Amino acid sequence: MRKSVLEYLEASAAQNPERPAYRDINRCYTFVDVQRLAKVIGSRIGGLHAQGRPVAVLMEKSASMIVAFLGAVYGGCCYCPLDAGMPAERIRTILSVMEPAAMIVDSACAGLAESLEVKCPRFLFEELAAGEPDETVLARVRGRMTDSDPLYILFTSGSTGVPKGVVVSHRVVINNMEWLEEEYDFGPQDVMGNQVPLYFDVSDHDVYCPLKFGCSTVIIPPEYFTFPAKLIPFLNEQGVTAIFWVPFALSVVANLRGLEVEVPQKLRYIFFAGEVMPLKQLNYWRRYVPEAVYANMYGPTETYVCTYYNLDREFGDDETLPIGKPCGNVDILVLDENNQLVEPGSKKEGELCVRGCTLASGYYNNPERTAERFVQNPLNPHYPELIYRTGDLVSYDEDGNLLYHDRLDFQIKRLGYRIELGEIEAAAGAVEGIADCACIYDHGKQMILFLYTGTKLENREISRQISKKIPRYMMPNRYLYLEEMPHNANGKIDRKRLKEQYV
Repeated sequence: MRKSVLEYLEASAAQNPERPAYRDINRCYTFVDVQRLAKVIGSRIGGLHAQGRPVAVLMEKSASMIVAFLGAVYGGCCYCPLDAGMPAERIRTILSVMEPAAMIVDSACAGLAESLEVKCPRFLFEELAAGEPDETVLARVRGRMTDSDPLYILFTSGSTGVPKGVVVSHRVVINNMEWLEEEYDFGPQDVMGNQVPLYFDVSDHDVYCPLKFGCSTVIIPPEYFTFPAKLIPFLNEQGVTAIFWVPFALSVVANLRGLEVEVPQKLRYIFFAGEVMPLKQLNYWRRYVPEAVYANMYGPTETYVCTYYNLDREFGDDETLPIGKPCGNVDILVLDENNQLVEPGSKKEGELCVRGCTLASGYYNNPERTAERFVQNPLNPHYPELIYRTGDLVSYDEDGNLLYHDRLDFQIKRLGYRIELGEIEAAAGAVEGIADCACIYDHGKQMILFLYTGTKLENREISRQISKKIPRYMMPNRYLYLEEMPHNANGKIDRKRLKEQYV
């Protein structure tokens, strides 16, 4: 019985100590390097006696950042990656919710960390890595670990304007790794090509597959994704065999016709998740890399990957790609508006709900929001059993696969990120001159429209002010001034009417 992801690391370090585990364009860590450095960091973190609490990691995306994650885990804590590129005010908001036991920073982010004035011990990664492990501290911490302990916290967009910290346990990742082993043929020969940020849950495969399978992960320079002439040769030079990217990244390559000069020669697995994958761009990849296994994976941060669909036929550009069936040790409930089960074979739509050990533990320091989403299974009145209500509207196709339709609320997925439109509205509410505002999403053009009343302002001024509170990927694409905001009979903004009129 595995209690911790650290057991994966220790097994791989014992079997393949000198094999590369994580690398970027500046450095490469072997498995024995990772284990030694993580233990050194863990000894310092463990000395804080803060078991179970979060350690904020503010570093540039790198192989070292992953080592810092594992160091926090060796110290008995969970880690929380922070995006150094987001507005400082948003970082402060996240830190105020998280109340970290410590912060790990690198030299590139030390100045930013100083400006945040965090009231907890702050460690420089480069200095931590120069220490020595304390086996007494590590043994004390390890003796208390269970698989239900928090492994990491990822902050996602919150409709109230305050991001929500999703707490994910060791059990969730262990379950997913064991399922990957059953479903796919991963081994030490594989190389994962990382695309997504390390503060995004899609990166879990890139972080944990090396530990589980003894393979390696290479972090691809972000700028390569706008230059396929650099990206594809890089994949071939690094021997990349598997990628788990957001559809946007795959689409950029397709839209730039990036596979017409050179194709990835060793790719065996092409996984994607985070938003709907456009089939025109997917079919482009399948024409040039036909032998690879393509899998559409679905799951919000609160459940990680909970359904998947391995493409087993050709799809027309205008078809809908299924999100498939449950992964191992996961159960899916599709509930209608009366909390009755929608069965396969029915064409009725319902809300996708998830049960099993893939569920997150809840939202950190937020019992109210936790109670809203992690609820008692309405089909089970006999004993406590939580399910997670995703808010996603789905139905079954004729083969029993799930089809995604829409959201039940104002949440969207854009560029692979989950965005609460209400958070953008909350950020804009403080802008002088704006009386009322609403955001709507144009799915066809993948554009966020910001509509407002009050004083007509320069678009650049609105953008400048809200950019202090929300990250770049949440910024609206268009700003529209209205003389009057439409409202429905309940006095709420009539978003349906706005969509009909402006999308």
